[in-house]
Amino acid sequence: MDDQNLCSNLFKKLGAFLWKFLWKVLSVGPIPQHTAFILDGNRRYAKKHKLDKEDGYKAGYEALLYILNYCSELGVKYVILYAFSLDNYERNPSDVKCVMNLTLEKTRVLLKEKGLVAKYGVRLLFRGNLRLLSEPMRRAAENAMLATAANNRIVVLVCVAYTSTNEIARAVQKSCIEKFNSESHALKVPNMRPDMNIADVEKHMFMAAAPDPSILIRTSGEKRPSNFFLWQFTIP
Repeated sequence: MDDQNLCSNLFKKLGAFLWKFLWKVLSVGPIPQHTAFILDGNRRYAKKHKLDKEDGYKAGYEALLYILNYCSELGVKYVILYAFSLDNYERNPSDVKCVMNLTLEKTRVLLKEKGLVAKYGVRLLFRGNLRLLSEPMRRAAENAMLATAANNRIVVLVCVAYTSTNEIARAVQKSCIEKFNSESHALKVPNMRPDMNIADVEKHMFMAAAPDPSILIRTSGEKRPSNFFLWQFTIP
């Protein structure tokens, strides 16, 4: 029995060593500094494995923790998670409630178990039309951003109540207002209008806090962008 335990421990240590060695090898190569994920496929996973939809979303959250762990170990600096689209509000109300309740629960857990975000040095940023969130969810998001503001090892942007078209329209609107207010004197001169360029729009984007992503991964295997990062993947 002792010999079996000894062998088992040796294999575990060897496996851990090989795993660390593999990550070291991978980290030598070019690592995308900004990786974006479209989080979907949870309901299909639940249906395939004959689970409740809520259990499918919970399984997706557990997989997400592994992803963040791997990204942190490989040295990825920015991770963006497309968690909930504005279009998702048109789904069955029970599905919307399930996702929002789980997001609220896990956000509170992250705040309560500060060791997790501290271990990986995670800074959390929530992006999207946060006014559409429930008061508890919006407050939890604000608290999470405040509590992790000093962390800088990896920045995780969580997109909720977000679509790319809404982001672009909002940024253009804010840019126009800013330009016309700051250069209102130009309007008094005939045939003069304030100039606007790409940088003026981009600084008002929800994603201005991070560089454009190097790679986009959709966890369900679908190949549609689903109104996510249309601007960022178009600008060269």
